[in-house]
Amino acid sequence: MASPEPLDPSLQVWLSALHQLALADGDFDAEERRMLAEHLSETLPESALDWEAMETVDDGELARLLAADPTVAEQFLRTAVVVALADGHLSRSELDLLQHWADLLGCDQAPLAGLKPCIDHLSNDDWQPLEPLKHWLDDLDPSDPRVAGFIVNLIPAQCPFERDIVLFGHKLVHIPPMCKLNPLYDQLVGLRFRCLGHLSEEQQLRICRKDSAQA
Repeated sequence: MASPEPLDPSLQVWLSALHQLALADGDFDAEERRMLAEHLSETLPESALDWEAMETVDDGELARLLAADPTVAEQFLRTAVVVALADGHLSRSELDLLQHWADLLGCDQAPLAGLKPCIDHLSNDDWQPLEPLKHWLDDLDPSDPRVAGFIVNLIPAQCPFERDIVLFGHKLVHIPPMCKLNPLYDQLVGLRFRCLGHLSEEQQLRICRKDSAQA
């Protein structure tokens, strides 16, 4: 089998930054990082990246490769926001990194203001600031299959089922489905569907098999 061709430097730094962000909140232990790297290598074999040994992206390199074109810079920032939200939780470290990148690339930070409720865990009545962010994410449609494949791998294929925690026949707590807790769930699911459309038939089958195994 022929070795994958090296990536365009802009795409390489793009994917490396998304990977850095996915690990930024520290939720991945060493084994989970290894599994993530293995999974990305299997589903994105053409990326030719060593996911497990990937280092922190250099700010100067990120700015040099992505800041010149405002459209490219904003598309990168949108994909980064999606990666930060994919697990249904946004940490302060992730938001700080998003704001740092927005400043570095000269992007409008107004959409990021809508992310604050995701950290503060506000009640459903306080989600109004997210409306502009929803429209901002709905306009994202990454056509490059490597970026699309990365996003597909991080967004769950389905809303986890609601369930009751029962001990000795008594219900202790009811856990609602995650889609009820994440006000941006519809945006993430819609984006995942759009990203799947940019993958090859072989990649789509690989993703479908993975989704079926996790169902």
